[in-house]
Amino acid sequence: MEPPAPPSPTPGAIDEDDLVPISALQHQLFCPRQCALIHLEQQWLEDGATAEGRILHERVDDGGADKRRGVRTVRGIALRSMALGVTGKADAVELHGRAPDLRPYPVEYKRGQPKTHRADDVQLCAQAMCLEEMFGAEVPEGALFYARLRRRTAVAFDAELRALTTATALAVRTMLESRITPAPVPMPGCARCSLEPLCRPDAIAARRSVERWLARQLAD
Repeated sequence: MEPPAPPSPTPGAIDEDDLVPISALQHQLFCPRQCALIHLEQQWLEDGATAEGRILHERVDDGGADKRRGVRTVRGIALRSMALGVTGKADAVELHGRAPDLRPYPVEYKRGQPKTHRADDVQLCAQAMCLEEMFGAEVPEGALFYARLRRRTAVAFDAELRALTTATALAVRTMLESRITPAPVPMPGCARCSLEPLCRPDAIAARRSVERWLARQLAD
């Protein structure tokens, strides 16, 4: 059975300079304001968790290529999809089979553990969609390796996840083009975000609440 051809970009729809980072999709699903602070305002603060994640990725990237049991693993491979409009780098891509029938299998490394949201899944799916466009081969599955669990979690790239990935890429591009940073929405995850001191979600939300109260009082 022939693998489906990857989607073709609309001519002139996306320029090279308009490609958004794959990592931005993960940030967007976790918190649109975090995504804007990082990718629009170019702000960043590192804490213990982000430092651990950075070191983990550096170790993976420095691993080079290897081949075991007929599977070649390439690390730090550059990715791009003009159809999806994203660019980035894969932690590791396992290449199964032999040329010209190589079957890519992306593996993304994370420091923590599986999340209740699908941000990590979307980031991995975007990598798979890039690989499909680059290799002209179907990529039905990949894996997330969580350091805390020390094991892989398989991710199937079904129609629902692909649609979410495409919609998230569009949302990031729309936000970047608008050059508007979304207002904060306080949530439990804010306490674990390294950008919390820059974002100040509780303070800004409280100020907006006071502004709305004053507006109602003046209207009455």
